[in-house]
Amino acid sequence: MQIAGTDLIDANGMKRDRGFVGFYNYHFCWCFLLLFLNSLQAASDTVFNVKAFGAKGDNVTLDSEAINNTIAAAAKAGGGTVYFPAGTYLSYSIRLQSHISIYLDQGAVILAATPSGDVGYDAPETAVNDTFQDFGHSHWHNSLIWGENLEDISILGPGIIHGKGLTRHGPLRAPIGNKAIALKLCRNVTLKDFTILYGGHFGILATGVDNLTIDNLKIDTNRDGMDIDCCKNVRISNCTVNSPWDDGICLKSSFALGFARPTENITITNCSVSGFDRGTFYNGTYQRNEAHLVPDKEGPTGRIKFGTESNGGFKNISISNCVFEYCRGLALETVDGGLLEDVTISNITMRDIINSPIFLRLGARMRAPEGTPVGVLRRINISNINVFNADSCFATLISGIPGHAVEDVRLSNISIWYRPLDAESKENIQQEVPEFEKGYPEPQKFGVIPAYGFFIRHAKNMELNNVNLYLLGKETRPAMILDDVEGIKFRNVTAAKGSNQKLIEMKNVSRLSIKDSDSLKDMELEQVKNKQF
Repeated sequence: MQIAGTDLIDANGMKRDRGFVGFYNYHFCWCFLLLFLNSLQAASDTVFNVKAFGAKGDNVTLDSEAINNTIAAAAKAGGGTVYFPAGTYLSYSIRLQSHISIYLDQGAVILAATPSGDVGYDAPETAVNDTFQDFGHSHWHNSLIWGENLEDISILGPGIIHGKGLTRHGPLRAPIGNKAIALKLCRNVTLKDFTILYGGHFGILATGVDNLTIDNLKIDTNRDGMDIDCCKNVRISNCTVNSPWDDGICLKSSFALGFARPTENITITNCSVSGFDRGTFYNGTYQRNEAHLVPDKEGPTGRIKFGTESNGGFKNISISNCVFEYCRGLALETVDGGLLEDVTISNITMRDIINSPIFLRLGARMRAPEGTPVGVLRRINISNINVFNADSCFATLISGIPGHAVEDVRLSNISIWYRPLDAESKENIQQEVPEFEKGYPEPQKFGVIPAYGFFIRHAKNMELNNVNLYLLGKETRPAMILDDVEGIKFRNVTAAKGSNQKLIEMKNVSRLSIKDSDSLKDMELEQVKNKQF
């Protein structure tokens, strides 16, 4: 229908009753306006502005009580969004409740206050078990933001959580706080879009949390970025974690719940981890001057890691499309009795790696209840890995222990460029690599490895397909050492030779197969006691 002059004419040229159409249009607009006003009213009923409950956001006033009152009001109303407009909200412990979304708007900062006298963060609750893991893993309430036994919660928005007043150090009692976000036995949780600066012992500690989504976070912190412990159905994506003093994205399976529970059904994708000086990822300067300050004295950390706590084990995990820069390499560790199995890792690029680019370790530290058997590490696929300027001190290190082999590992489409040893490291090349069965699993603990590329020991059913090893300087060691390996295939494997003309040293190797490898002759050997070639 169109309007021609003052008459209403339809498509057939017939006049229509102008009064009827006007009446219809009037009522349509009025109904639309009512719906719009009702939606605004509904939105206002479910959004709770912390400033309406007394928060100042002035970086001077302590806003903890006002924030917790806002959360309580939202929970009483059946749920809603606790809204933080721009401002700096000085706070001690913030206690989450079910069906609550915290939204940090652009310019909003929740700033962890420094305890004063006896005033500060909530006391650490009585631990269910504190025998087999560190203090920080055994308590959640002594945190800036914490929740326990909750469902349907989220922390959203482009604002910042700043842990300025948090610490990892003692005294480990009230009023000290040591975590930015701590969640225990929660489900249906979303953490999205915000930034964590200086997150204390953990930027995020999630223990026994099911159906957890972590997306588009920026974390620049002084210890662990995020620890995913005893969790199930977790999606981590599009996150950048700079954590020079500890691990970036760390999967664990501790005994903190009082029983062993696996970390399972996990995806990590499109993330980057690094070890730049604290705060310099966030401010964009990416400095490298504080390596000597790292607590374990072994260089910037910052990596993706499984372990060290590993009572419950890890299974059904996929990691893809991730970047490592100026940090330690990928580490898969089970040393406390758990099963580490069914893991796929693909499309990883690394640069300036501080220790082993790939570290697979089955050990027997056995920080676990008496009688717990040694764990298992098996069915691992790692493919499409490109590493430039890796530390050759520790090679790519894959090791079980006597009687307990790493099993069924496939390494495909991997290229690694190794930098040469410095003068001190050359003097400390190991002749015999210690087993280190019960020690803390870290590549540096094994000392300088007598191979620059791969050190594989106590392993079974291994495959190396399209693996290329390059040298960025002079080298005296062979490319690979195989020790107590049952079943290993090389397909299209190339390795640069240094001054040592031997590429591989083997001891107690069975069912060796080499084909289509430029550096090596095709061969099939059923048993090798001691051989170099």
